[in-house]
Amino acid sequence: MRPTLPHNRDFQSLRKGFRWDIPARLSMAAQACHDWAARDPGRVALIDLSDGARTDISYARLAGMTHALAAHLAAAGVQRGDRVGVLRTQSGWTAAAHLAIWHLGAISIPLFRLFGRDALDTRLRDSAAAHVVTDAEGFDLLDGFDLLRHIPEELPLDFDTCHPMADTGPEDPAVLMYTSGTTGAPKGALHGHRVLSGHLPGVEISHDMLGQPGDCLWTPADWAWIGGLFDVLMPGLALGVPVVAARMAKFDSVECVNIIREATVRNVFFPPTALKRLRADGVRIPGLRSVGSGGEPLGAEMLAWGQTAFGLTINEFYGQTECNMVASSCAALFAPRPGAIGRTVPGFDLAVLDPDGQPTSGEGDIAIRRGAASMFLCYWNNPLATADKFAGDWMRTGDQGVWDGDYLRFVGRADDVITSAGYRIGPAEIEDCLMHHPAVAVAAVVGLPDPARTEAVTACIVVAPGHVPDMALAEALRAHVGRHLSPHMTPRAVHFMDTLPMTVTGKVQRKRLRETLVEQDDTA
Repeated sequence: MRPTLPHNRDFQSLRKGFRWDIPARLSMAAQACHDWAARDPGRVALIDLSDGARTDISYARLAGMTHALAAHLAAAGVQRGDRVGVLRTQSGWTAAAHLAIWHLGAISIPLFRLFGRDALDTRLRDSAAAHVVTDAEGFDLLDGFDLLRHIPEELPLDFDTCHPMADTGPEDPAVLMYTSGTTGAPKGALHGHRVLSGHLPGVEISHDMLGQPGDCLWTPADWAWIGGLFDVLMPGLALGVPVVAARMAKFDSVECVNIIREATVRNVFFPPTALKRLRADGVRIPGLRSVGSGGEPLGAEMLAWGQTAFGLTINEFYGQTECNMVASSCAALFAPRPGAIGRTVPGFDLAVLDPDGQPTSGEGDIAIRRGAASMFLCYWNNPLATADKFAGDWMRTGDQGVWDGDYLRFVGRADDVITSAGYRIGPAEIEDCLMHHPAVAVAAVVGLPDPARTEAVTACIVVAPGHVPDMALAEALRAHVGRHLSPHMTPRAVHFMDTLPMTVTGKVQRKRLRETLVEQDDTA
């Protein structure tokens, strides 16, 4: 399909003129593969580096893989509406697995290779999945699970098969994505076939109008997460932009640069943790056309570093598993504003709500109006949690934000905001300030119980190489924040740590960090 946004308009015109164009019958298998295979079969869909050698996979080849795997799954008993896990890393077969499941009208469940058995068990039991598409490496992880497993590379698939595609609409369930569980047990966000269409405007904007000649898209983020699957893989396929598949057991700056060079990548989605690693390693990557990032706010210091490292402005974007790519920066269309996520993506209506659920100009809960194409259908088997997510016409994100003109500033998760001496303090601004200090590699700020202040601002620091984590540095960091921000935002305490607790998607687990520090205080 063509890009959803004209490339010759200013941002206000794009916002004003945009309307969701969602057809009555819709299949993501057709949208991301079959339509291109019929129109331009030789066009490169994927550049697969996952086995150490480059393999270019055309849309015709990807369609053949999809049909063959769909036929195999159907013969194994997969029917419309069944949940099918996909336990694989980046590769051509991973893309084909999701496409084949959607082709059948079934529901794919992205599963992360680094999940432990408990995490896999939680998701597979909750979804009542009876089938998992995996590879030889993933097979052992499922030992003991009463599931039928499929290893496409080792199966005698018939690539001349043309299996009938299910007749699906935009509201028909297609993918069940579990939240990372930063604020409780993971919940399954069920999405319909319209979810890919809902991602396209934000993906295009965050890559300075993706779909330019020569564009080639990659992310080190695993395709088991919404950031890999729907911010990169499926939008790239739908837009006809080649997507690179490359396995990295863990992020490595040298390997990252090699992948970009080998595949001539021009567009990258880097999670904030990857950017921080590149910065710490002193990496420079010329030749990119766009870099997008989302999941945690970057702050002014990281944006300034991006100009040096990439020669361009990193475009931040924002969303959730339940409704993604709703706000974004776009250096090609408007100037970035340090500390702000960006502006509302065409097709979405955002608000900041007060405790009564009314839009406010002050700080409040970031919310998204119903009707957005990337909004989830419901939480799987959890109607109470679904109802709690909404306030009238608005889906509450649980994130705190504030408007700066028409730019949205992220303050923090509702349970991350610190109440200290009558002030409400968002951790992101203090973390950004700390990241400006040369001794800081990674910073996280939390509030700890304090009888005089309600909570005390507390900084947790991973020190950059060459610096000593001692009392002198702690005082220097406190003075740095007091000088650049405000006395009431100055950390009362500084803790030096080897690592910070992270979710598998690279977000700091501030709740877990708080709990760890409280336990240490109790046992001291």
